Amino acid sequence: MSSMKGSILVTGTNGGLGSAIVKQIANDPELSRYHGLYTVRDCHNAPVVSSILASAPSHPYELCSLDLANLGSVRHLARDINTKVAAGTLPPIRTLILNAGLQDFGNQAWNEDGLDKVFGANYLGHWLLTLLLLRSINKDSGRIVIIGSEAHDPHDKRNSDGKAFVEEKYKIVLQEQATVGEIARGTWCSAQEVPSFRPAFRRYGAAKLFLVMMVHELQRRLDRDASLHNVCVLGVDPGRMSTGITRQAPWFIRVLITQVLFPLLALLFPSGNVRSPALSAAHVLEAAMGSGAGLGEYPKARYFNGLDSWETSAEARDVVKRDWVWKESVRDARLTEGETVLEDFL
Repeated sequence: MSSMKGSILVTGTNGGLGSAIVKQIANDPELSRYHGLYTVRDCHNAPVVSSILASAPSHPYELCSLDLANLGSVRHLARDINTKVAAGTLPPIRTLILNAGLQDFGNQAWNEDGLDKVFGANYLGHWLLTLLLLRSINKDSGRIVIIGSEAHDPHDKRNSDGKAFVEEKYKIVLQEQATVGEIARGTWCSAQEVPSFRPAFRRYGAAKLFLVMMVHELQRRLDRDASLHNVCVLGVDPGRMSTGITRQAPWFIRVLITQVLFPLLALLFPSGNVRSPALSAAHVLEAAMGSGAGLGEYPKARYFNGLDSWETSAEARDVVKRDWVWKESVRDARLTEGETVLEDFL
């Protein structure tokens, strides 16, 4: 076995927050003893994370190709990991960090199943990957960490400058159950609606809302599970960062705001909402691996803004709406009995 401590899986590691997380794992004497499972869209074209890992020769790791918007790709990776863990050639997963993200800024696209790629890459791919990998998670101390966002809550004051949620009809994302399917298929706030980044940001926010719902809904189901009740689900809002998630944005967002203004604000106001990827990576790893006074051994259904305890949106906490999203997820992912070890998956 390549490591006795366990495995840490991080999605979206070729740049931004993901590569900052990998760098801190690889350079930490304790964390580097874990086996890294680092996903990128194409493991043969991942220069940023490859460079980081090349300078940490003692850290055991695998670079794994994963397209989260492609359910076949998700199943392929999960099957490979589950097979290796079952055979004892890979240690069980200690922590699963659901980091990868996508914003399309109006360049909307769909996968082969007719699902919006923002919905798939931010939420459904992560949801399915998690359900499939519960077979390989450490049943005694496993943690699942989702990367949240202010975008999940239309009432978060930090969203006011973008004006995506100023209209009354957008202050509640899920007005009715049918909206869940509309978000999944990209007909809710589609790019055809308004030629602006705002509909795209609302779709991103809806996908992040569904992901944040996992903190509550997946934890609720795990708590009732005979073998998985010690597994913890947490969320971390990393704040705004200068990362490649704006690669499809207009010039003033992609360059002026993200590459010029954000690094300056992160430097001048390090405790503000604009943070360096390195600082946010430290916050994520504290949630993923920490056991200090703020966490304890089993930190369940906790959500943090950086290191501060934070409340998720009212919709994220709504039991009825969470059930709508869960049932739609089972349908969209075509999850069947036997694919997941979670007892209450329907």
